Amino acid sequence: MATKDEVSQFLKELKSVSAAGEIFFIDRQVNTQTLAELEIKALERKAYIEKLVLEDYSEGPLDNDQYGIEPMWVFGKKVKEKEVYIKITITALNVICISFHTSKYPMNYPFK
Repeated sequence: MATKDEVSQFLKELKSVSAAGEIFFIDRQVNTQTLAELEIKALERKAYIEKLVLEDYSEGPLDNDQYGIEPMWVFGKKVKEKEVYIKITITALNVICISFHTSKYPMNYPFK
């Protein structure tokens, strides 16, 4: 588990990189289905990610064997009364959102 300072630093980097670059969303059926079920647009999804705070942290950094070598971080956010599981990583130029879907299990928030 990361410390509060490590999570805060990650979130600061997330905001900086997303402001300068782009957030790429992995096109998985579960992610697309969640957007439809929650009736939110892609731009709204981006806004939820950009508004993540320390208390939304769930786990990480996790080994990344899918999208480069940078670690993955997991956050959760309430969206229209549903808990959404958000897994993201940051490259040198972009933020990659691997997961943005309704959580399958209750999430743990160590800093809430």
